[in-house]
Amino acid sequence: MTATSAPAPASQTLSRGIRMLEILAEADGPRTIAELAADMGVHRSIAYRILRTLESHRLVTRDESGRVHGAPGLAVLARGVQRDLQSAALPELTVLANELKMCAFIAVWDQPDCTTLVTVEPRHVHATVVQHPGTRHPFGHGAPGIAMQSTLTAEQWNELNHGTPYRDNAAIARAQGYATSIDEVIPGLSSVAAPINVPGRLPAAVAVVYSTGSNTSEVAAIGARMKAAALAIEAELA
Repeated sequence: MTATSAPAPASQTLSRGIRMLEILAEADGPRTIAELAADMGVHRSIAYRILRTLESHRLVTRDESGRVHGAPGLAVLARGVQRDLQSAALPELTVLANELKMCAFIAVWDQPDCTTLVTVEPRHVHATVVQHPGTRHPFGHGAPGIAMQSTLTAEQWNELNHGTPYRDNAAIARAQGYATSIDEVIPGLSSVAAPINVPGRLPAAVAVVYSTGSNTSEVAAIGARMKAAALAIEAELA
């Protein structure tokens, strides 16, 4: 590229296809083509062309009523995302979820967000709070972000020039080895998380989420269990 040449434009079609997948991932259920077009702010014919392309790659599918769902091809792609971390964490998450009767998950640093990578729900529990894979929330909110931030000192964090300030809770989490949050991401929900140092990558966090007010007297015990889980996952990654 010469000094006077402009950067290559981003692919609008690719961007729209990714946006359609994001909308489907964030939706509570399947969407019609008309709803997807409205969500994306495009004409229905454009949404239909994008849909046909995604269908050809098995990333979306339509049911008998014409509503659009995510397809199995998405699971194939998801397995390739930090596969080593997913494989190392899954056995420990299963034990955690069933032991604590809470949804256990791995969150990864996806600036400016935290993104849930893999989740395990407890067995034989009629009602539990679920953190779905692909769920995102701002990095500056919730225990997972605090836990990941706690792997650095305030000085080290500030040298990175992140827009998210170093939280006082991160210093506390650095001292005790786990982080807590109450009602920060979703009102009525609390979480406990411990950082995972992933070789050659940004830190991740192992976490549980539960209804605020339940198990509050056991937070320290849950925190200790999360620390142990993080160490076990790190050992698998070593």
